[in-house]
Amino acid sequence: MDEFLILMRLDLVTKEAQPSPKQLEVYMKQYHDWVGKIISLNKFSGGTGLSTEGKVIRSNGIVTDGPYVDIKESIAGFIVIKAKDFEEAASIAKECPILNGDGNSVEVRKIIGVHENQ
Repeated sequence: MDEFLILMRLDLVTKEAQPSPKQLEVYMKQYHDWVGKIISLNKFSGGTGLSTEGKVIRSNGIVTDGPYVDIKESIAGFIVIKAKDFEEAASIAKECPILNGDGNSVEVRKIIGVHENQ
């Protein structure tokens, strides 16, 4: 089994995409249920939610504060799962409740270890 990163992105700009407090409560329950299912299948390796605030350090050494007005999306969080291939990982990711929100997305990436070939 390989490990895959599921990166969750939220639409921060579109007014219609912003959930009400009640919707947020429903989304969080759906999210916890989804992660619980992944755990029960012994496919969960880790993950967490992320703040919308942050800093970006550029190659020229400039540090900027967030949130970023020119960016439409924010990384909401991530989980790491175990799957046999991209297809299985994508199938798990397609069930992510964050996709219930307009403009939200998930991205699946295979994790390759730095020392994998050593």
